[in-house]
Amino acid sequence: MMILDLIRVGQSSRGTFGVIRFGAVPFVLTLERPWQDNQASVSCIPAGRYRCERVRSPKFGWTFEVKNVPGRTHILFHNGSFIEDTEGCILVGEEFSGTWDKPFLSSSQRGFTEFLNMLDGVNAFELNVLDPPPPTTTQVIV
Repeated sequence: MMILDLIRVGQSSRGTFGVIRFGAVPFVLTLERPWQDNQASVSCIPAGRYRCERVRSPKFGWTFEVKNVPGRTHILFHNGSFIEDTEGCILVGEEFSGTWDKPFLSSSQRGFTEFLNMLDGVNAFELNVLDPPPPTTTQVIV
């Protein structure tokens, strides 16, 4: 069974930002909703290990659904640039862009295509979702 890691690198009210890695190789970036206690449609999913299965979405075509998320269903990987483009799903792209107040994913369609190409012929995989480490602060002594 193929295993992918979604390593979250940052989280704020502006979104949850991550990278998907296969083995030691990162290959696409992610954007999710901010953490809102796992509420359907408005929150990213909790950290954990999930099975993802290939599905055909009426809106997004062939993609993968994250299964067994407590209290949640229909969590898909799909293209999109802004957190408003997702209702609790995982957006896939190739680079972070935007401003401090309005970050987004750019090259989302290309990143999503790369994600699907990586999983060509795969009907299911395991996903490890890892939360970001706590932020560090630097103290300047004068």
